[in-house]
Amino acid sequence: MADFSNLAPLLPEIVLVLGAMVLLMYGVMRPETEIEAATVGWLSLALMVATGVLVMKGSGTQSLFGGAVVVDAFARFMKVLALIGAGGALLLAFDDLREVKSFKFEYPVLLLLATAGMLLMISANDLISLYLALELQSLALYVVAAFRRDHVQSSEAGLKYFVLGALSSGMLLYGASMIYGFAGTTGFAGIAKAASVAGAGESLLLIFGLVFLLVGLAFKISAVPFHMWTPDVYEGAPTPVTAFFAAAPKVAAMALLIRVCGTAFVGIKPQWQQIIWFLSIASMVLGAFAAIGQTNIKRLMAYSSIANMGFALVGLAAGGAEGAKGVLVYLAIYVVMTLGVFGCILAMRRESGPVEDISELAGLGETNRPMAFALAMFMFSLAGIPPLAGFFAKYFVFVAAIQAGLYPLAVIGVVASVIGTYYYLRIIKIMFFDEAKPAFAAVRAKEGFVIAAALLLVMLFIVPFIAAPVVEAAGVAARSLF
Repeated sequence: MADFSNLAPLLPEIVLVLGAMVLLMYGVMRPETEIEAATVGWLSLALMVATGVLVMKGSGTQSLFGGAVVVDAFARFMKVLALIGAGGALLLAFDDLREVKSFKFEYPVLLLLATAGMLLMISANDLISLYLALELQSLALYVVAAFRRDHVQSSEAGLKYFVLGALSSGMLLYGASMIYGFAGTTGFAGIAKAASVAGAGESLLLIFGLVFLLVGLAFKISAVPFHMWTPDVYEGAPTPVTAFFAAAPKVAAMALLIRVCGTAFVGIKPQWQQIIWFLSIASMVLGAFAAIGQTNIKRLMAYSSIANMGFALVGLAAGGAEGAKGVLVYLAIYVVMTLGVFGCILAMRRESGPVEDISELAGLGETNRPMAFALAMFMFSLAGIPPLAGFFAKYFVFVAAIQAGLYPLAVIGVVASVIGTYYYLRIIKIMFFDEAKPAFAAVRAKEGFVIAAALLLVMLFIVPFIAAPVVEAAGVAARSLF
């Protein structure tokens, strides 16, 4: 009889995938109604919660399949973050997709499969497992981007994401083949051993392979100059899908990037550090300036996401456990802020349908003061205004950069943060000081805003009490990797 006990570390992923298959069969065999879609949705959410519990119950460090997959404290921390982002985005989708008659049972199933890919990405310790997990996630994301088949912008978003995603996957594979040609192995441990040999940093085969591999991963986190898909896909995709894109996949891709740089290429840190420097500075600067002229709030959030990934990369550029700890804390706070903002965006609806222009928020402080207050707090937090959580997110990555002696990077980050504050404060000014527009439909306060308000409560009042344990957990996770 087969012994499956060695697969125990992958129990969360196995449960998630098997659950997705069962829910797919249930949806196919039952009549296609809104009630059945909602049932699949709530069961999918319960499955994510159960997966999160299984992840947190794990301990120690285990590797499977000859070291191709590793489960350690770093993986568990990032998996919980990814599940929170995915679960929050799924919860935001119920009301919105139902109102536009697009709530099908396939949507939560696709999110489950994408989430399974993310969990495997976070544990990937081999170039082959890295690519397989990345494609499992990406294929599901291409479909959900174009989920509203009756909507031209959604179809266009899915097509753009697919074409550019295929290009980035090709570049990643090209880089992986070069790295394999140099190291003679696809395992990160073997690559690290080969890259630590004297003179390895001068090998053009290894350096070009590293560049192409990082280009493929930079596409997944929307780092400049590989961000070109982000504003169009964020604007065109259904808003709940955009919320999902902005939260969970960024966590998984950043975790993979940290593991690749921190384990496989630890022997040539100066080489990959230069690339991360460039990606970080370019993302922070472009994200700060490009968002200023945006009129669509989803496009603005796309550029905000680009800038936020730039700030997170500051911690990665610093290297070591302290830098990784800064990135983990940053991502934990970023997920909460992002879901909260999109909860408010989903509440932007009138009887004629959803609205996305920033000008439609005019006078929201008069027509819907609770929503205006919640959105203002999230904007202040994204801007990094103390004492909100966003300030401490930036504080940790900048301190890591300073401790590593990367003073220019820290200074550029602070300047970019100050410039970016303008477009966040502009939204607050529009809400509280411009002449009021007609009020949004009250029905939109039902789910999206309730979630946003709950996240705001967490950010303002609960985070100060749980901040120390989260920071400590991030520190343990980072030390397990370095």
